[in-house]
Amino acid sequence: MSTEIRVPTLGESVTEATIGQWFKQVGDVVNADEPIVELETDKVTIEVPAPVSGVLEAIAAKPGETVDVGALLGAIAAGAAAAASAPAAAPTPAKAEVPAANAAGPEPVKAEVPAANAAGPEPVKAAAGTDRAPAPSAQKLINEKGLDASAIAGSGKAGQVLKEDVLASLVRPAAETAPAPKAEAPKAARAPVAADDASREERVKMTRLRQTIARRLKDAQNTAAMLTTFNEVDMKPVMDLRNSYKELFEKKHGVKLGFMGFFTKAVVHALKEIPAVNAEIDGDDLIYKQYAHIGVAVGTDKGLVVPVVRNADQMSIAEIEKEIANLGKKARDGQLSMADMQGGTFTISNGGVYGSLMSTPILNAPQSGILGMHKIQERPV
Repeated sequence: MSTEIRVPTLGESVTEATIGQWFKQVGDVVNADEPIVELETDKVTIEVPAPVSGVLEAIAAKPGETVDVGALLGAIAAGAAAAASAPAAAPTPAKAEVPAANAAGPEPVKAEVPAANAAGPEPVKAAAGTDRAPAPSAQKLINEKGLDASAIAGSGKAGQVLKEDVLASLVRPAAETAPAPKAEAPKAARAPVAADDASREERVKMTRLRQTIARRLKDAQNTAAMLTTFNEVDMKPVMDLRNSYKELFEKKHGVKLGFMGFFTKAVVHALKEIPAVNAEIDGDDLIYKQYAHIGVAVGTDKGLVVPVVRNADQMSIAEIEKEIANLGKKARDGQLSMADMQGGTFTISNGGVYGSLMSTPILNAPQSGILGMHKIQERPV
């Protein structure tokens, strides 16, 4: 019996994903809950586990393809791994040789007759361009799904339809309709490049995450009336406090005392004083948040991500620093979940780690504000 592998629910507002890579190939043995395929979404990369133990029977979506939530990814022959080891155990029941022969005798006859009957009428329809009937496993799936075998292109010998071809045909309609909305926004043609320059260029396909970052940033610019103000803050008291307690803080709490803990605490107090900055517009309504979920922008090899420190208004500086360190590690290791990225009410972006003196951070919609921190440097007062 085959068990389908489908795209799981990916989180709020995420409707599709791109196949990153398959960890297993057709014919490989898999265990239940073992990661078998990697999906890239607009926000995170997730691993889809095997729903059952068995043998990977078919792959319906290849790396680079875009799939919708619920779309078919492949199939596992459940229990096939156990069946593979069955022949070794078969010699054990020596006493039951005669009954086994009797039991085995009638079975093929019963099994073959339906298969022959099912396949009988199909070859004429099934084999557009071939005289071969679909493979038995393919024919069974065709019957179960009520498909027209003649509409399925076979990849087997002499064009025979295999089970993989049937599985692929099940996801093809969704894949074919997906590009339609994208065609509405034609891309501007790239200006011609001199031959000498073209030979020294490298074209790299953007990851789904980078495409989403670019799109969301541009959408925020186009839909929000943004205003940036620049203010200088005397950091000497904070730096003196940090220098005095950083060693004791690390010994006691097991985490370094950085500046983000202070920044986050300051933001939380400011949001309480000015609730409109901790709000969002929903249609004709303003929604004021009575909690502070602070997004902290983190740069990774794959792009910028914004994990969220939840209920920062209820946390101590030590708890905030621990959570930021934990989320930062998960971001760099590619282990952030959808839950880690959702629900932020305000964002802090720290360009100071790159030596930046000033910048105009872009809103993380639907939030109403973002704080950009920059390089701390000595200035004459």
